[in-house]
Amino acid sequence: MKKFAIIGLGKFGHYLATGLYEKGHEVLALDKKPSSVQAIKDLVSQAVVADATDKHALELLGIHEMDSVVVCIGSLSNSILAVFNLKDLGVETIFSKSISEAHERILYKVGATEVFFPEKDTAISLAEKMHNPNMLDYLPFLEDYSIIEFAVPNKFIGKSLQEVNLINKFGILIIAIKEIVPERLNLIPKGNFILKDSDIMILLGDNEAFEKLRKIGQ
Repeated sequence: MKKFAIIGLGKFGHYLATGLYEKGHEVLALDKKPSSVQAIKDLVSQAVVADATDKHALELLGIHEMDSVVVCIGSLSNSILAVFNLKDLGVETIFSKSISEAHERILYKVGATEVFFPEKDTAISLAEKMHNPNMLDYLPFLEDYSIIEFAVPNKFIGKSLQEVNLINKFGILIIAIKEIVPERLNLIPKGNFILKDSDIMILLGDNEAFEKLRKIGQ
């Protein structure tokens, strides 16, 4: 079990806090709006009315003892000050929501470990799925590289991984295969694995290679 603090209990922060709590973690939820705190108080370990721009208030809550803190504040200035305070208090892992690319750059400069841009990230993921119907999920990995869930193209059904030979033909690595029938996960599957129409391939590769694979799946 880990200890997390979620600052800002709008829709995103609310669902994140309750989701982590449901997974068995200790969750401290903070917002300066009493109504937001009241709405979540029975769904997390502790819910507190507090202003994250007040460094002393964060210190009294023992925020430095958390494994990670997530700042989900919509206000640009308040989120920047909150991240700055967390860094100053010795919090090692700070995630923060961004509302723009400029906001993102500032958050990194004041101490954020990782910045997420929900609207942008969701839009990019949806665009990838709409562009490629075989792509079931999309996760940016490194610059120009991604991890994706890919439905088995018709041309691959009944063939072994050795026959498909994605690593040599496309430079794409098969990390795992999710089998639906029977339900199981095959990590680093062997070359003699036979692909079925119900299988889902989890792949790592560069985006140009995935574009070539997309055309195979059409």
